[in-house]
Amino acid sequence: MKVIDLHCDVLYKLSIMSEPFSFGDADVIQANKMRLIKGEIQVQFFAIFISPEIPQSEKFTAAMRQIELFHSKVITPNPEIIHITDWTQLDLLKEGEIGAVLTLEGADAIGEDLGKLNALLDAGVKLVGLTWNPANAVAHGADEPSHLGLKPFGETVLEVLNERNIIVDVSHLNEQSFWDVLPKVKHVLASHSNARSLCDHPRNLTDLQAKALVEKGGHIHIVYYPPFIKLDFEDLTLVDLMNHFTHFANLVGEQHLGLGSDFDGIAVFIEGLQDASDTQQVVQNLRKHFTEDEVRGITANNFKNYIIKVIATS
Repeated sequence: MKVIDLHCDVLYKLSIMSEPFSFGDADVIQANKMRLIKGEIQVQFFAIFISPEIPQSEKFTAAMRQIELFHSKVITPNPEIIHITDWTQLDLLKEGEIGAVLTLEGADAIGEDLGKLNALLDAGVKLVGLTWNPANAVAHGADEPSHLGLKPFGETVLEVLNERNIIVDVSHLNEQSFWDVLPKVKHVLASHSNARSLCDHPRNLTDLQAKALVEKGGHIHIVYYPPFIKLDFEDLTLVDLMNHFTHFANLVGEQHLGLGSDFDGIAVFIEGLQDASDTQQVVQNLRKHFTEDEVRGITANNFKNYIIKVIATS
């Protein structure tokens, strides 16, 4: 069954490799091309993530370097991987083709420079997370005190993102930033977050946040990272992951759910879900809880329906 996966960190991993590994089949890359094919990934979102350890003066260059790697390692050597620069391309993908979408995981790279933001958007970034876990010039991340919210520069950033019909990703925001952003944003979703009522981690969404996000027209994409699934994750199984799907389905409806693996950004795994090639294990387990049409929705069609609305309101 075809899958749309809203988050992986392949580009960051490529950027820190000291050897010239191939995206096609390098074993160290959890979402390499061969594994995407085996996992039946039809569309993979590729995040630009900049480590907080990189000096601010070097972050934009690091972001542009990852975009260069996206083209030189992912797109150019692999003609079957199609860079999605317009959402209408999703319905034009042929059998055997994989859509590739650029995203920004944290706006650290732009500092307080809208020119840098526009440069990243011009390069094809279609979805923007305002923060990673720390704060930046835009907002406060999940590691920050929950009462600190969107910053003044963030208001301006949101205006640009709204004007350019960019989807805003709330996955890494702290609670106040989430609540500050939600009424101001045009297109919104959580690309890789789980239910805080099942796993009390600041990276997860409370039930109140989940309801508000869906009421705003947003989506929730479930992440495979064990610490976001269960606080005591030593004996984690796919059953525990399914609990997050069923919880959110009961809370907001399965038609608002999707997948956001976080492969290549994680180093601990659910048993049987080690890399993108295992993605159909998620599909098989979803079938135990949902109808076939509902499973097709969660794996891909829900996001396609979401994008239809994004296009219609752009």
